[in-house]
Formats: sequence, C-alpha cells, structure tokens
Amino acid sequence: MVSDTDAISPSDDEQSTHKVGAIAERTISNLEGKYEELRQQTQQLLSDRIDLENRVAKQKSKIGRLSEEVRLMRMPPHVIGNIQDILDKERAVVRSSNGTVFLVTYNQGIDEQLLKPGARVALNQDTLSIIDVLNDAWDPLVMGAEMVEKPDTSFSDLGGLDEQISLIKESIELPLTNPQAFTKFGIEPPGGVILVGPPGCGKTMLAKAVANSTDCTFIRLVASELAQKYIGEGGRMVRELFDLARERSPSIVFIDEIDAIGAKRLDSATSGDREVQRTLMQLLAELDGFDSLADVKLIAATNRPDILDEALLRPGRFDRVIEIPLPKEEARLAILEIHMKDMPITKGVSISNIVSSTDGLSGAELKALVVEAGMCAIRKNKNKATKADFTSALETILKKRSEKKGEAPNSLWS
Repeated sequence: MVSDTDAISPSDDEQSTHKVGAIAERTISNLEGKYEELRQQTQQLLSDRIDLENRVAKQKSKIGRLSEEVRLMRMPPHVIGNIQDILDKERAVVRSSNGTVFLVTYNQGIDEQLLKPGARVALNQDTLSIIDVLNDAWDPLVMGAEMVEKPDTSFSDLGGLDEQISLIKESIELPLTNPQAFTKFGIEPPGGVILVGPPGCGKTMLAKAVANSTDCTFIRLVASELAQKYIGEGGRMVRELFDLARERSPSIVFIDEIDAIGAKRLDSATSGDREVQRTLMQLLAELDGFDSLADVKLIAATNRPDILDEALLRPGRFDRVIEIPLPKEEARLAILEIHMKDMPITKGVSISNIVSSTDGLSGAELKALVVEAGMCAIRKNKNKATKADFTSALETILKKRSEKKGEAPNSLWS
C-alpha cells in the first residue's frame, strides 16, 4: 500500500525536466544578451567604417589636390641652385644660379640623405622652395670637352718641331707611361706645360698629336668658355673640369688660349674682370692646391705670354714653357715637304726656292700657300701644279699678310 507522501512528491523525470528548462532559459537569456551586445558592436563598427570611409575620401581628395600642386610645382622652368646649409626639417639655405642666397622651404617628400650642403637642387620659380634634388651631373660644357675619338694629327705631321716634340713627350707622356723613372730619382714629374708662340705655329696641332699618341683621356677646352656671366660659375666649371679629369685619370687637359682667363690681375678692374680673376684663382688652386692632380697632366697654349699672371707661370703649376717660334729655313722645308708630299707638281717647281722666299711665314701660312697653289691649278684644269701656280699663291699670301700689317707686299721669289 502506497503512503500519502509518496503520492504527492514529484517524480525524478519531472525534476530533471524542470532543471533542463531552467538551464535552457538561462542559456537563451545569455545568448540574447550576447546578441544584443554583438548587434551594438556591429552598429558601432558600421558607424566607425562610415567615419573612416569619409576620412579616407577626404584624405584622397587632399592627396589629389597636393599631387596636383606638386605636379604644377614640378613643371619647368625651375631655378637651379646649390644647398649651402640645412637649418631644420623644413628650411634650408640655397644659392641660386645667379649667385643670390635665399632661405627657403623644401619638399618634405625628398629623402633627407640627399639634402646635404653642395647638392644641386631645382627651385620653384615663384616660391624658390626646393622641389627636387638633381643628380650630380657634370656641366654639359665640361662633359662635351672630353674627346671621344682621337684626332688624325700625329707627330709625323709636324715639321720642324723635333725639339718641342721631345720636350712635350718627356713632360707629359713619360710621367704617365713610366712614373717609376721619376720615383727612382725621388722627384715629382712636371704637372703641366704651356705652349707659347705666334699664331699658326702649331701649338694646337702639337696638342692634337699628343692626344693621338696616348691612350689617356683627353679633355680640351678653350679658356674663353670658362669666363661665365654669373658670379662663381666660372670657378665651378674649372672645379668640375678637374674633377672629371681626376675621375677619368690618367688624363690630359688641354686649355687653349689660356690668356682669356690667365691675364695679370689688376687693382682697377670691372665686375667682369673680377669674375675672370676668380676663375683664374680657382685654376691656380686646382693646379697646385690640396687635391693632388696625380695622373692628370695639363697643357695650355697662348700667343700672349707677356700678359699672363706670374702666379700661373711659376714652377709647380706650369713647370715648362715650350716656345714654338716662327719656322726657320729647315723647319719651313720640313713643313712644305709634309704638305706637298701628295701634290703632283711639275719639274719647274723648286721647294728650296719656295723656302727661301717664305721667310717670316708661319706653318699655317705655309699650308695655306700649298692649298692656294693647288686651287690655282684646279681652277685652270691642270693635272699638276706649276711654278706659276706657286708664284700666284705666294703673291696672294703675302698680299693678305701685308694688308694685315699695313705694309707693302714683299718681293716675290723667282
């Protein structure tokens, strides 16, 4: 028989079901709470996303405007200058191409390692702010001075200059080809030579022959090209010229008509003269300064040695002065034989008579004489040049010479 207590107590199954239901309710409640939390986080993330997208759009628009400004700033023309000093992360001191010094800002996108004193930079034409750092390129005039192909002139084409050829070989070629010979005697080889003499006597041809006979880099320049308009430009070109020569060493630098920048310095000088003197002082520093020329040799030429500055001619800069005078009789004979070796002439043409009648003529005038005689023969449809052709040619050369000097023509040879 069952008691009353047993009849009213719940069964084990009912208790278990009640517990499961309670657990399920708590789980659902927790999930609903987490869902609400996640929903709020999602709303916040969506709001943040919209805010970020708006910010990105604004930044893109700003970048677009700045890129356009940079593009406009980069458009030529630009002013070329050099950095003198970097003051801070925004400002620098630069010297423009006309010599004026400015305090300017610079593009923050430029690599800081490139911004250093001496660097060549492009400046905005209006604000003069630094737009870009240019590569360390040589001046086009300096780069163009390097001779790529050797000239055809050789020492055999020079007549009557045996002594001068010997001097320039032992002063320029020997130190480059056999430096041990000078080391053996404990002396320094000559740094350079200067060729002096009247116009047309072969100074430039001698330099061409040196360029032809050596395997060194040959750099040639006319001194007047170093005389620049703006302050400091001439000195900069001289510095770049010798920097290029050192980089390409062994090398030979030939400066023709050096009197254009090497004239004596005067107290009463114009601004242009002072700039030429600054160029000369830079040349003097390069020839005998702190930076050794090493395997760089210098050849200069002038027909006005009387006006050259004394500091330029002292030993240590130009150790040898090689004079190339007007050709004497033997030299004139050698020059005429060189120029007439391929010319068909008649038996009546006597080279010795031509030599005796051309006293005082330069090598260039002797060459002009042979060319003029050939032109006379061509003009008359002849197969060979005759004595009459050379007589006419010599008359023409002497006439031009006397007109330049304001004198009467000399008597012709017979």
